[in-house]
Amino acid sequence: MTDSVLSLLPGDFPDADDGALRNTGVRTLVLAGGCFWCTEAVYRQLDGVQQVISGYTGGSEDTANYKAVCSGTTDHAEAIAIEYDSALIGPGTLLKVFFGIAHDPTQLNRQGNDCGRQYRSAVFYQDDAERRLAADYIALLEQNGVFRAPIVTTLEPLTVFYPAEDYHQNYAAINPNQPYIAAVAQPKVAKVQHFFKHRLKKDL
Repeated sequence: MTDSVLSLLPGDFPDADDGALRNTGVRTLVLAGGCFWCTEAVYRQLDGVQQVISGYTGGSEDTANYKAVCSGTTDHAEAIAIEYDSALIGPGTLLKVFFGIAHDPTQLNRQGNDCGRQYRSAVFYQDDAERRLAADYIALLEQNGVFRAPIVTTLEPLTVFYPAEDYHQNYAAINPNQPYIAAVAQPKVAKVQHFFKHRLKKDL
């Protein structure tokens, strides 16, 4: 995300009020923000995140595969399912990273050169508490003028999540020299390590 989009640095973003969802056990938050290789890599390093699964949501089972989704003819989004311990990290922090570093929420149906509805910005909520948290946080970001362009992130009910093919899982860590990963994913990973160093896993 460029300085022309942000008016605040990611570490200075306002915090979401996620108290109602803290200390409620292990939860899952499903987010879509462009290529799942990059968003997955961002979240794997955060303390309290137990696993991150790349997959597809927002469409039907028969087209939940990489070739079909990349064609742009399905209603799927490339998404990640973040399993986290709500006693260690709250969904508010996950959203702060999502809007501040993981993707650009002002780009409609694209992220950089990746174009199509499959790359849309979306929060797939599982219950009304998640929906309200995301809606309130977007409103808070807009009230604080964090972005110089409108936020286009959609809030969509989660119906089903289809894990992507095995070779997509942990792709950035396994393929660090792949040009796309080096150019797009690694800078985001580095930003999390800079702005959220107090939230990193101890074994990094």
